[in-house]
Amino acid sequence: MAIKSYKPTTPGRRGMTTIDYSSLSKVAPEKSLIQPVKKKSGRNSYGRITVRHRGGGARRKYRIIDFKRNKLDMNAEVMTLEYDPNRSAFIALLKYEDGEKRYILAPHGLEVGDIVRAGANVDIKPGNASQLQNIPVGTFIHNIELYPSKGGQLVRSAGNMAQLMGKENGYALVRLPSGEMRNIPLNCMATIGQVSNIDHSNVNYGKAGRKRHMGWRPTVRGSVMNPNDHPHGGGEGKSPIGRPGPVSPWGKPTLGYKTRAKHNRSDKFIVKRRNGK
Repeated sequence: MAIKSYKPTTPGRRGMTTIDYSSLSKVAPEKSLIQPVKKKSGRNSYGRITVRHRGGGARRKYRIIDFKRNKLDMNAEVMTLEYDPNRSAFIALLKYEDGEKRYILAPHGLEVGDIVRAGANVDIKPGNASQLQNIPVGTFIHNIELYPSKGGQLVRSAGNMAQLMGKENGYALVRLPSGEMRNIPLNCMATIGQVSNIDHSNVNYGKAGRKRHMGWRPTVRGSVMNPNDHPHGGGEGKSPIGRPGPVSPWGKPTLGYKTRAKHNRSDKFIVKRRNGK
């Protein structure tokens, strides 16, 4: 998928780039696989803002994605490759031999008309899914389950892929995109290949309005606020933050502060952390 650039006809157009969607199918989403999305604007069930800088944005319909890939030993034809406003990757509409349709994350290189399959005895090609115990060591994979039959939770965003490094004692050793090495049960499912839309990270949005369309509101620096609004606020002119290190609006350290639980029950599965320790 190529990057598309524009002539600088306006200040917002100068430097703006987009993904070239010409290879995607220009069709409406499958009606049986969409549902409405209610905007929450970063608020929880009490109406309090728990995620800042959210709100507005274009309307979306959620596409129901098959992360489990539990329709086994049945061929499916790729009917369309589509844009999904809810994620960075593209999605593919599959039609199985029995007529059922499902959306999956489209791997890089998948094309309309291809046949994909999930099960124990599948070819090692993009789009096919199988348990980790059936996938050869060294294969690049995505949409990886952490718990059997729960559905893929790891490596789902555009351009990402993990690598199967080894198998031992009922676990597969997987190198994740962050560099973390992690043990995952061998009976967990994974999809072969790299996630589509590999140029997603190279897009230059060009203007603030494009982020507003995505539901992102402006972010204001704490140092330009008043002292009652942020710990960095106050002072005459451009002032230092007046603390040993930067903090959040609620006084918690930010840079370098570890937020992971000190005794997380999944620590035993992490062989090597992404920072090399």
